[in-house]
Amino acid sequence: MPPPDFIYLASQSPRRRQLLEQLGVRLELLVPAPGAEAAAAEALEAVLPGELPAAYVQRVTALKLRGARTRLRARGLPDAPILCSDTTVAIGRRILGKPDDADEARAMLGALSGRSHRVLTAVALGTARRKWVALNVSRVWFAPLSAQVIDDYIASGEPFGKAGAYAIQGRIAGWISRIDGSHSGIMGLPLFETAGLLRALR
Repeated sequence: MPPPDFIYLASQSPRRRQLLEQLGVRLELLVPAPGAEAAAAEALEAVLPGELPAAYVQRVTALKLRGARTRLRARGLPDAPILCSDTTVAIGRRILGKPDDADEARAMLGALSGRSHRVLTAVALGTARRKWVALNVSRVWFAPLSAQVIDDYIASGEPFGKAGAYAIQGRIAGWISRIDGSHSGIMGLPLFETAGLLRALR
């Protein structure tokens, strides 16, 4: 059976779209509509009591894939594989999600300052009958961040909508002293693992 002409990307992240296009993949977006559908998709990211980071990110990704399959059927779109992904930041067992406000962003960046943390990104690729999954775990080290550096970064608006309150491809990169793992995975879509999943379609 020949590979499909395109895949659906069920993500609103421009970084994930750019990374997938870097692999030469033709894609169509399959994202929630504004309003109730978008709110329901956002609610999937709630952390369950006692949930560990790896279990969390894989569960959320699986739920995103399930929701995208439902969306595909409801919209009567042509059938094609769907790619979903989710990224979280963790210090030990503690999950750092997307900050709700400046105070939460400040607390997260303060916790990351001068130490290492993990970035976990799960990827799921599904067809009508099959599903392939992968998990990438990378480690990131921040130099000490002064209160002024943190405040200036928050004022830029960059921390909002980002797990752990930062984007490695943004201005905070000047304070990241070391990474061990996948730069693209830290951005939100590990290219090595994603390419492996896509090869499974051939």
